[in-house]
Amino acid sequence: MARLEQAVVRTGGHSVEINKVLKNTYMLLALTLLFSAATAGLAMVMNMPHLGIIPTLIGYFALLFLVAKFRNSSLGIVFVFLFTGFMGLTLGPILNLYVTSVANGPQLVMMALGGTGVIFLGLSAYAVVSRKDFTFLGGMLFVGILVAFVAGLVAILFSIPALSLAVSAMFVLLMSALILFQTSAIIHGGETNYVMATLTLYMTIYNLFTSLLHLFGVFGDE
Repeated sequence: MARLEQAVVRTGGHSVEINKVLKNTYMLLALTLLFSAATAGLAMVMNMPHLGIIPTLIGYFALLFLVAKFRNSSLGIVFVFLFTGFMGLTLGPILNLYVTSVANGPQLVMMALGGTGVIFLGLSAYAVVSRKDFTFLGGMLFVGILVAFVAGLVAILFSIPALSLAVSAMFVLLMSALILFQTSAIIHGGETNYVMATLTLYMTIYNLFTSLLHLFGVFGDE
């Protein structure tokens, strides 16, 4: 009987901890998305030019490293906001390009935003409600994202539109799978750090949005 009571206490405590991580993750994710949207809006208002591929990659990996390094301290939260704010600044010029240079640009942006929301909320809800374990996707996702990232760089450096389109389609699939993986990792106790979980989910949303925007633009003959 005593062992049973201890097991119930451990299980209950584990569930509480998981729920806490899940709650903190989505709360921080909401705040960082708002901050990122604000910096993107600022970049649009100021008509900031795109930073360029090299400065963007340097800023991206430097801030990524700092978030990971300080993930267990309050500085981790600070660097998450700096990271998402920086990504918002890189997004602003892209949005300006669509809004000002494409006839149906605002509609394409709203379609990409709506599609991103539907995919993210739908897959997150499915992972939470079904309680299925999608952590087995980890290895495949790592390889797939690495391949897509390298292919994306090649498409940019050598200006290969067809490859760029294929990369965007790949990222839509990979980010959808990553949403299932990360949410599943949280609810099954595999991810206990809400800072890193927030970072991962933010990147799924960012990449989903930009990939869908690219695809909608291409299929809209823009």
